[in-house]
Amino acid sequence: MKYVTAVWDDGGFFLDAGAYLAELPRLRADLPPGARSFATDPGHYDIAGATRCVKDLELAGVHLATDKSGGLVLDFTPNKFKHDTGLRISYSGVTRFSVDYDHSIDWMPADAVLLDEILPDENGGCTHEIALTDATVLVRCGDLEAVWGGTDAVSP
Repeated sequence: MKYVTAVWDDGGFFLDAGAYLAELPRLRADLPPGARSFATDPGHYDIAGATRCVKDLELAGVHLATDKSGGLVLDFTPNKFKHDTGLRISYSGVTRFSVDYDHSIDWMPADAVLLDEILPDENGGCTHEIALTDATVLVRCGDLEAVWGGTDAVSP
């Protein structure tokens, strides 16, 4: 990630979205509408208190379109101690999707979100990078739609 820090540091994670939040007012005008709405939601990076903070959501499903529509859906289940509902992110115009596993944390039963970062790209779309406890997800797309509680698969 360019601005967000989410790294494993001597037995724990060091997380900091401060530099991204400082850049977001400048970046927001170049983000597509759905990405802008999701990235600028007041609870998105409120780790301490917001039920709509992405931190600690668990990746539950990846659904790729089998046609040439360029669609992708990521489902996240809620952390029972933090979230009221899960999250579904639907991407349109996907031109890149990757999951890279950097390390393995054996004591965690699922890949949980640490933090994410959405940046505008040169084609009018965006990139969405999601740091998980065991992996990094990268999506380059035209836009995205994030819906809290938007699917039965992610209800508490």
